[in-house]
Parts: sequence; structure tokens; C-alpha cells
Amino acid sequence: MQGLEVPNSVLSAWNLGGSTVSPLGSGLINHTALVTSGADRYVLQQLNPVFPPEINEDIRVVTAHLRARGLVAPELLPTVDGRLWVEIEGRVYRLMTHLDGVSRNRLNSPGEAREAGGLLARFHRALADLDYAFPHRRLGVHDTGRHMAVLRQALLDHPSHRDFAAIAPLAGEILHLAAALPTLPAVPERVVHGDPKINNLLFATETGRALCFIDLDTLGPMALPLELGDAFRSWCNPAGEDHRQSAFALDLFTPAVSGYAEVATGWITPEESGAIVAGTLTIYVELAARFCADALRESYFGWDPQRFPTRSAHNQARAANQLTAARSLWDLRGAAEEVVRRAFGAG
Repeated sequence: MQGLEVPNSVLSAWNLGGSTVSPLGSGLINHTALVTSGADRYVLQQLNPVFPPEINEDIRVVTAHLRARGLVAPELLPTVDGRLWVEIEGRVYRLMTHLDGVSRNRLNSPGEAREAGGLLARFHRALADLDYAFPHRRLGVHDTGRHMAVLRQALLDHPSHRDFAAIAPLAGEILHLAAALPTLPAVPERVVHGDPKINNLLFATETGRALCFIDLDTLGPMALPLELGDAFRSWCNPAGEDHRQSAFALDLFTPAVSGYAEVATGWITPEESGAIVAGTLTIYVELAARFCADALRESYFGWDPQRFPTRSAHNQARAANQLTAARSLWDLRGAAEEVVRRAFGAG
């Protein structure tokens, strides 16, 4: 957590002064650390400024609802004076229960894919009766047209960028594929995770079962095909996000969809399940555009300086990765659609 220099006043807010603090996970958005106090372990996070601290109220409501429905979910722990977060030296911190599980940067087997699909469906169904108005919604997060407009504007604003000659052709390919995307149906919004990528899922250490979802700052209402598209674009790209070479893995998509369908059939509508492939293509292209724009703007996404010389280089690799995976799915879309039809018993 930024060199693990956590002010002691942060730990003291939870009466944990003198505890051991060590790195946890590999996330590039929130800084995360493991706090050890005797036999007890906790997760401490420093929130990225893109999230308002009040988002923790949403997390408190949703995780309590999940636990009441029998699902595993992290619990926000109040400070000694009852707050869900503290703001110290201009930074916002929160403390949560530690769950004994492991996160992965990619799925290791079809069995894990099925587990992930089943857990996501249980997560969705458990929140289906949540009566809560989210005050901190991320409006426009999947406005595809807006993302393409941002990319076009980045090209206009940064013609002197040192890597412009490499980025511009990549942007052109993304915009070309965006123009060919299928139209998504109008469906009701569901309460969803909002970022169900593979490393936001914990697997139980001993059994390998899918345990729970973490990093819940993106909770809120969304069209289900986009939520599922965000899951499958991550789960079914074994190369991860940081390599230029990637492909859509139908052998992971098939069990992941089956695992979801086993739980969600009878709840998900035919319009929602029928748009899964289109939603996955859409998310690939949106992410490619966002990464590509930030390769020029260098202002949003975190980057790994140990693997990439610049923020732009990291985002160029990410953009190329998402574009390549999208093309792979485009070529396989007939087979992928058949997987969905069979899983949900349609035709």
C-alpha cells in the first residue's frame, strides 16, 4: 500500500495500532493490505479517489443482504467511533473482514469456470429482491457511443504523443469493430457486481470452490447482458489483460455459461440470455477503447511500472489484448451462441 506506509492514526481508528501490515493482492485501483493483529487478520484498503467514500454505504447494505441470503461476503468493520471509513492525510481508508480464499489472474480449468458461473448466478439471484436505491451510480459506464467519442477526441487532443504513430492504427481498428457490434436488446436493469472480472472472485483455499466476490465499489443496477459480458470477457481470455496476444477460449466459456444457467434458468429472461455473446463483444470493444484512449491521455488506469516502461505502454498492451480477444470471439460467435442456446434450453 504505497510502500505500506500506513499512518498509525489509520490503524488506531480501529484500535489496531502496532499491528503488522503487509501487501495483499495485485490490484491497481485500490491499494490493499493485510493487517495482522495476533491471531486476527483484516483487509485494509485505501480507496482510489475515483470512488466517493460514501460508496461504502452501498457496500454495507449489499453485503448484509448477501449474507442474509446465505452467501459469503466481506463485512465492513466500523471504527471505534462507528464510522465505515476514515479520511486521514487526504486519503480514505476502510477495514473489512479477511476471507480465507485465493484470487486468480486467470481461470485454471473448466471446473473453475463452472464454479465461477454458478457463483455469479447465486450472487445475482440473491440480490433480486434487494429494495435499495443506489445513490452513487456510475452513470454512462457502458455507454458505448460515449466511449468511442472519448477515443476519437483523444486522437484529436494528443497528436504529438510520443506513441501516437502506434496508437492511432489501433484506435482505428477498435472504432471499425465498434461500428459492427450487434444492437443489444432493451432489458430491465438488475442489481449486479459491476466488475466481475476473474481477480474479483475468491476461490476457497482448500476445496477450490468459488467462495465470493470482492472489490464491491462498482455495485449497482445494470443491464444483465453487460454484466455477464464483463464476466465472460475476463474469464474466457486465458492470456489475462496485460498481454498483446490473446484469444477467446470457448472451452472456458462453455462451462462458465453452463454453471450460470444451472442456477439462473427460470430467473434470467430469454432476451437477457440471448444477448450474452453480444454483451461480451460489446465489453471487449468498450474496454479496448478505454485503454486506447488512456494510452494517449495517461490519466486514469493504474499501471505496473515493473512490467511496463510507461502508463501508455501498459494501456496499449491492454487495448491490443481486448481487441484481439474481441476478434477471436467474433470469429467464434456462431459456436458461442449455440453454447448459450443449449445451456438455457433455447432451441
